Amino acid sequence: MAILVWLLLPILLTDNTVAEKQSAFFIFGDSTVDAGNNNFIETIPENKANYDPYGRNALFPGPTGRFSDGLIVVDYLAEYAKLPMIPPFLDPSASDDLSHGVNFASGGSGILSTTNEGQAIDLKTQLKYFEQVAESLSKKLGASEAEQITSNAVYYFSIGSNDYLGGYLANPNMQQLYHPELYVGMVVRNLTSSIQELYKKGARKFGFLGLSPLGCLPVMRAIAQDGCFEQANLLALAHNNALTTLLNNLEYLLKDFKYSNSDFYTWLLQRITDPSTYGFKEGASACCGSGPFGGIFSCGGMKETTAYDLCDDANDYVWWDSYHPTQRIHQHFGQALWDGPQATLGPYSLRDLFFGPTTIADVVDADHSTV
Repeated sequence: MAILVWLLLPILLTDNTVAEKQSAFFIFGDSTVDAGNNNFIETIPENKANYDPYGRNALFPGPTGRFSDGLIVVDYLAEYAKLPMIPPFLDPSASDDLSHGVNFASGGSGILSTTNEGQAIDLKTQLKYFEQVAESLSKKLGASEAEQITSNAVYYFSIGSNDYLGGYLANPNMQQLYHPELYVGMVVRNLTSSIQELYKKGARKFGFLGLSPLGCLPVMRAIAQDGCFEQANLLALAHNNALTTLLNNLEYLLKDFKYSNSDFYTWLLQRITDPSTYGFKEGASACCGSGPFGGIFSCGGMKETTAYDLCDDANDYVWWDSYHPTQRIHQHFGQALWDGPQATLGPYSLRDLFFGPTTIADVVDADHSTV
């Protein structure tokens, strides 16, 4: 029997039939993971994506409000987790069944409530929306079943870029008040409070998308004119390093706290600087936009600058518009987040958080249960 288990081990370790329990998926963040919440709020055109050519490469009947030419990373993660597409919280047409999860993300939002204040749903408000969902689940399913859903769920964060781009670099007053190191500390402390608040409500499994090389966004390249905008990259690296330290500490301090943290910075920078190695043709310029590098945020013609250029095939590009990557980048990184190499994420993968890590002991136990 032991020989049989050993021979079957490579198959069993990659087979999702071993004791998988479905977890709900709650998403907090900015435009990187907004599935359409901003369609239902009053905001500036730059914080909306519910018009052509957004969504042109997905199977949706029209633009959905995703800041992409198609799907976004959390759509792929939901698929891999065998969940339906997670609905935006504010969408009135969404199903009343919230037991699979909810997307609270909002384009333009920040960890700090002062970031794009009044133009997006900040993280603090997103957490209040989660409380409403938890109360709704409790009323509909009963307190015990609702608690089981929320305690077993995966809580995913992709947020922070706007705090540094708009909230700091584009805000001279904030730069006068805070040295960069102090500002990063303030942002991460506010994120810490959000994590701890969810933990107190029973959350135990968390996923985090690290910040990208912000200075290499087409909009920032256009400002720098020669290469990437280094100050933005340094802020992103400082944030990611502080986040890594924070999560290591929380894992030590909080019982049963599990997390998946991703090095999106390095992963994306590799594709920006050497696109052909990863199957892309263009790593610096946007598929949709205008001006140098497509860095003028005019995609769709609904903003201050209405003229824009559109590439023939977004699949050749790392960047969809002046700020956001293409569907193909979302898909590739979704695969890396799901069960990628340890150099990209850790200590758990998203697959581990949803289904639990498959170990040799799990396989042996499963085999003994059939004897």
